[in-house]
Formats: sequence, C-alpha cells, structure tokens
Amino acid sequence: MYERMLDKAKIPTEDEILNYIGKDKVELLKYFETSLNLRYDITKELKFPFGNNYGWGYKYSKKTTHICYLFFEKNSFTVLIQINGKGREKIEQDIDKYLPKTIEAWQNRYPCSEGGWVYYRVFSKDEVDDVIKLTEIKVKPQK
Repeated sequence: MYERMLDKAKIPTEDEILNYIGKDKVELLKYFETSLNLRYDITKELKFPFGNNYGWGYKYSKKTTHICYLFFEKNSFTVLIQINGKGREKIEQDIDKYLPKTIEAWQNRYPCSEGGWVYYRVFSKDEVDDVIKLTEIKVKPQK
C-alpha cells in the first residue's frame, strides 16, 4: 500500500520522487521543508540509509546535526525522528498539546535509550506541524 523506493542501484530523480509521493503529498513536502527552513539553515541529502527496508529518502540536517529522515512512499511519505531522554521528558510534559495521532506515534516509538525513534506517516498540515514540534525538541531552532 505505501511501498517505498527500495531499488538502491537506481538513484531517483527529483521528478521521480515527486511523482512517486503523489501530487497532494508534494504540497505537504513543500510545506514541511518550508517549515524546517523557517527554523534552521537545513541541508538536504538524498540517502539510502539503514539497509534495504527503508529505501530512498531525504536526510535533513542543521550543519552536522541530524534533524530527521523523510522516506518516500507511494502516494505518501514518512518522517523518522530520533528523540533523546531530555526530549522524552519535554514531549511527555506537553503530551496534551499534540494530535492523537502524534501521541500514538510517540507511544509506539521504537525504543532507543531513554527516548526512541518516532515513525510518522504524514497526511495533513496539522500533522506536519506536530512533526515540526518534534524537530524543535530534538534540535533547538536558530531562527
């Protein structure tokens, strides 16, 4: 249903990526990147990280500090963000300020140390806004 771009040997072009995620998700991707750029001087790299199951995606960083990954899916995309223990405390302190879907994504995170990896398939601007809140917990905005 939400197949990823898993052919490591074929580096996708920007047009292929945009066609793959679908027209309505292209607008959400632009909104996501604009939101990141308002907070950070980001660098965006096309990557195929973590072995063969994640596929192609963008790695977003502020200088050398990793912010998140965004993986391309058929008619969608998923953001993957790692939150540390201090971030966990902040999220849990403000948990009522998030969408129910964000709370569920946090509760179902892949555990890592005292925080974890949050997988978030994005379908709306409100969900992008919550993902941006998570990035602000991970990396303090500079703008």
